[in-house]
Amino acid sequence: MTELLANHVCGRWQAGTGPGSVLRDPVRGSALVRVDATGLDLPAAFDYARETGGAALRALSYAQRAKLLADAAGVLQAGRDAYYAISTANSGTVKSDTAVDVDGAIYTLGQYARWGAALGDARHLADGEAVALARDGVFQSRHIQVPARGVALFINAFNFPAWGLWEKAAPALLSGVPVIVKPATATAWLTQRMVRDVVEAGIVPPGALSVICGSAAGLMDQLQPWDMVSFTGSAETAAAIRGHAAVARHAVRSNIEADSINSALLLPGHGPDSEAVRLLAREVAREMTVKSGQKCTAIRRVFVPGALYDAVAQAIGAQLAEVAVGDPRSEGVRMGSLVSREQYDSVQKGLAGLMAHTDVLHDGRRRALVDADPAVAACARPVLLGTRSPDAASLVHDMEVFGPVATLMPYRDLAHGLALARRGQGSLVASLYGEDPAALAAAAADLAASHGRVHVVTPEVGRTHTGHGNVMPQSQHGGPGRAGGGSELGGLRALDFYHRKAAVQASPAVLQALVPA
Repeated sequence: MTELLANHVCGRWQAGTGPGSVLRDPVRGSALVRVDATGLDLPAAFDYARETGGAALRALSYAQRAKLLADAAGVLQAGRDAYYAISTANSGTVKSDTAVDVDGAIYTLGQYARWGAALGDARHLADGEAVALARDGVFQSRHIQVPARGVALFINAFNFPAWGLWEKAAPALLSGVPVIVKPATATAWLTQRMVRDVVEAGIVPPGALSVICGSAAGLMDQLQPWDMVSFTGSAETAAAIRGHAAVARHAVRSNIEADSINSALLLPGHGPDSEAVRLLAREVAREMTVKSGQKCTAIRRVFVPGALYDAVAQAIGAQLAEVAVGDPRSEGVRMGSLVSREQYDSVQKGLAGLMAHTDVLHDGRRRALVDADPAVAACARPVLLGTRSPDAASLVHDMEVFGPVATLMPYRDLAHGLALARRGQGSLVASLYGEDPAALAAAAADLAASHGRVHVVTPEVGRTHTGHGNVMPQSQHGGPGRAGGGSELGGLRALDFYHRKAAVQASPAVLQALVPA
């Protein structure tokens, strides 16, 4: 029988008492490990994290907690080879895709360690300057932010088992808030292993970092008013979280990242052989194939001037034609699999829905898989769709296919193109391609109200930009509307979610003692 991964709660490792769920290699179909959370004492787990873990973290300064993050990053760096092997086996990722997840996690931890070190020995944060409440200035008000006295519950998605944990945990732990992570079952192995390595290294205080693998049943019921929940996943589950009594009735703070139909837009004024077209085509193909299109930030819609529709279709197709799909362990394979056969079936169903309203411009399904059985492997080959009637193709703007699928559409003028991008009803990211700084700046400002991030690519940054879909800890990650309305990262802005703000009204002497110069 496959190994059963233990959960870490109440400061110790505990195995579930049920049969559990089997995690499989999505390319070969073989069983890997099992996860199960049956029989865990969840009320005790949450109480232990709040009381024991929270108190220990709050007793430390920001700089001391930053040191914990730096030490954790060191442990993860030492275990990098093992994490790569787990990712290949459980997520079906090629090495470059694993790097996005594993190395991205380590980099994010390191960044927050450096930012936290600069906060020094403080145990709460000032928020603005003191302001007078009385004419003579002897009574003033000053806002401060203090660590929340609760626990942060993370319900994470399957596509980033490493980065998805640490991009949330880094600012939470730096803030002094203990973490309980519930990874998506299909890819929970990597999350569990990373938590295990950090816990067993003795870096974090008992109760500061817990992991529960298996069913999420009952987790939301444990939340109390001072707690927080951060969710990444489907809009359907997000709606259930928002409607849960903990959030709706007890005002538990929630951060949601849900479905996002992101777009790339080429500004007018470029020829078919221009550098702007080349950069767009390369980025669209990359975003369709990195992580097999399983990124919440991936490009799903592409908008170009009508006269360039055919040329751009050919340019993207030429890029996709070079992508070999199959077993990530095989030489020459540039794209691995989806995370499971169930996810493969979901992508095929969504693709069929979109194909009823579009034309197929590039069909990677005609190319054979490399060293993978199509009846077993969850390998979805890239498909570029297109429609010359973007206003009528409502489904393209409403449904996200979470795989290597994108749809190309023409626009009449820039105002029309921007309006089409906004039909995503709120997205995590849009990217703009062109050469005119003023036009690009105006377009970016236009899209800022409906997107969490606007990524502008010009020839001078063609080799150095970080990528449409790459989430960097320096920039905000989140988006309005359909994308969930949440906000993560953005440097030290991420700490806001894990702090409580209060105005302290007192004499200047008291406020000076509260926030020393």
